[in-house]
Amino acid sequence: MEHKTDSLDPRIQRLELPQGEVALPNDEYWGTFEVFHQEKTGKRYTHVGSVHAPDAEIALLFAKEQFGRRGTTINLWVVKTSDIYSFQAADEDMFATTPEKQHREAGIYNKVRSKIDAYQARTKPAI
Repeated sequence: MEHKTDSLDPRIQRLELPQGEVALPNDEYWGTFEVFHQEKTGKRYTHVGSVHAPDAEIALLFAKEQFGRRGTTINLWVVKTSDIYSFQAADEDMFATTPEKQHREAGIYNKVRSKIDAYQARTKPAI
């Protein structure tokens, strides 16, 4: 089976294949993988870059060489770029459900807490 693709991959450009659809055998097709890095146990993973590889195992090795040698690394994830789904920028209005989101901030409740404390201080019986 062959992959047909329009590619910006420099390896394909060096082959001087005709522009447009390019047919490559499966063993010569390299996919793009996104790399996520974990600095310490319990910390979140952060996106650090991309690698091109024929499969996930090789992508993990490339990611280790490219992104695992700088600084402390506990773990790496590689995810095939084509497996990542996201909303389009034109769909940003779907997140504008509540323009005011103060109820999500802890600071707004400090005012309520201070009123409760003041009330309790006024109504507290003297001992």
